[in-house]
Order: sequence, then C-alpha cells, then structure tokens
Amino acid sequence: MRLINQTSNMLVADEVFCANTFLARSIGLLNRKIFLPRQALILEPCNAVHSIFMRFAIDLLFVDKNNQVIALLVDFKPNRLTRIYGRARKVIELPVGTVQLTQTKVSDQLQLLS
Repeated sequence: MRLINQTSNMLVADEVFCANTFLARSIGLLNRKIFLPRQALILEPCNAVHSIFMRFAIDLLFVDKNNQVIALLVDFKPNRLTRIYGRARKVIELPVGTVQLTQTKVSDQLQLLS
C-alpha cells in the first residue's frame, strides 16, 4: 500500500503496514531495530502513542476519521508519551524527517492506496 498526501501531492510512504489489532498496536515498532525511509505504520484505532523501549525517534501524524491530519509530532524521541488527541482515529508512524521531506502539515488530506 502507498500513503499519499493529497494536499501537497506527495508520496509519504510506499511500504505501509497496518496494526489494527490490540496485539499488533501494542507491539507497533518495538520489535524493530530500524525504520526505513518511505515506510509507515498505521495504528488504528488509536489517538495516543508511547515510545517506551523504542530504539529510535519517529515522526507522528494524528489523523481523524476523514484521513485529515489533526496533529503532528516530529522527531518524537524514545521513552516518551504523547497526549491524547480526542478526534484522532489513526496514528501514522514514520521515519524521522518524513514530515519535513513531504511537507506534511496540519489539515492536509491523506489517502491510502492499494
């Protein structure tokens, strides 16, 4: 699957993984040593995350039910907690630098393509 920022017409990721069960969301990226450019992990449903025991920093996109970005965090370091974003339905985890590289901003519209 590919993740596209429709607002900027930029490819965000072309290797997208989905974590849509309790176990998959709980593990998330914890079992990874690296997170390659153009990869993404979508946690759904989700409105807050932690990076406790993570080995690397990540960029985060909090997305509402219409796939619109409602918040973003760049360079989210290990051993941290985000606040709860009540309107968020998904959290998209990306390699550090992806938000800046793709010029993704709050209110951008995202699309997931097969």
